[in-house]
Amino acid sequence: MPPTPNFLQRLAEPLRPIARPAFRTFAFIEAISWAALLTTMFFKWIVQDDPHTGIEGGVPIAGPIHGAFFVLYCASAVVAWIVFRWNVKTGLLALAAAVPPFCTVWFEVVADRRGLLGTPARTDDAAHSPAS
Repeated sequence: MPPTPNFLQRLAEPLRPIARPAFRTFAFIEAISWAALLTTMFFKWIVQDDPHTGIEGGVPIAGPIHGAFFVLYCASAVVAWIVFRWNVKTGLLALAAAVPPFCTVWFEVVADRRGLLGTPARTDDAAHSPAS
């Protein structure tokens, strides 16, 4: 007899069809927003003659955008954790990947290749292997 789904699994079940594309999309966009924020910070602190003049450049724009995508990625990671029944180590790693720049893309690629996002991606080995 299959185990009875718990409350969170029943709550997340309607999200199953969109969990994979949402997680992958937010992982990619979160990395792009990191790039935008790092670029604006570079111009503010390195290129500008005196960074203490009060000219913020694009940081007040890129900062909240990155913050929003950070939160959306974390929310999609929690949903994916529940929907795909990841273990604690995988779920925490998905959340921790949001902190260093561009690690969300790395985690998404690794998780997809390992089949942790529901449907594993086709790899070159799978594409060239004969069908059984």
